[in-house]
Amino acid sequence: MFPASLRAVRRERPLRRIRLGRVTGAALVGALALGLAACAPDPATESYLNGENKGYVSVDLTVTEFAPDERSEPVDFGGVTENGDEFSSDDTRGGVTVVNFWYAACGPCRVEAKDLESVWQEYQGEDVEFIGVNIYDQADTAKAFAEQYGVTYPSLIDVNTGEAKLAFARVAPTLAPPTTLVLDKDGRVAARIIGQLESPSILSTIVGDLLEESA
Repeated sequence: MFPASLRAVRRERPLRRIRLGRVTGAALVGALALGLAACAPDPATESYLNGENKGYVSVDLTVTEFAPDERSEPVDFGGVTENGDEFSSDDTRGGVTVVNFWYAACGPCRVEAKDLESVWQEYQGEDVEFIGVNIYDQADTAKAFAEQYGVTYPSLIDVNTGEAKLAFARVAPTLAPPTTLVLDKDGRVAARIIGQLESPSILSTIVGDLLEESA
């Protein structure tokens, strides 16, 4: 969790934009290598570690939060998950919803998968839902990714229609994955995380604050 001083700053400002600079050196390489050991050698993650950009956001991280009076209209979106289930944002309205845009060959998407799952598990039993939006892959690829990286929440297969990505385009352009959006109880974008989630505490704190806000 963030320290009390940072949490106070977050509540006082209607709009907060935090840019975490590019992290380099042995510490980052070692941490990423540890997280990717199970799937090495991996060309996608190797290219990511080498600093090559293959259509995803690099290790620079930007977190933007919006105060209630700064948020746009609710976003209505839906689609079909990798397991063939219908999903609608109406199903999650009234709680906090985390929406993660990703695809299987995206190096940083693979690295952050465990952190997203960690926060999902942390808030089990509360009014929090996670939904992925896979923008490139078909269902079999998405299911294989979920099995390999231990992801238990569903993902929409958006490659054929682009409906979910389009629904968010007016209020929160996703640029390139990974991008994570956190919606408040009314379905409005309350936070946007562009780039690889570097710590589960970042997302956990945002979700926790929104739960308190909606209480």
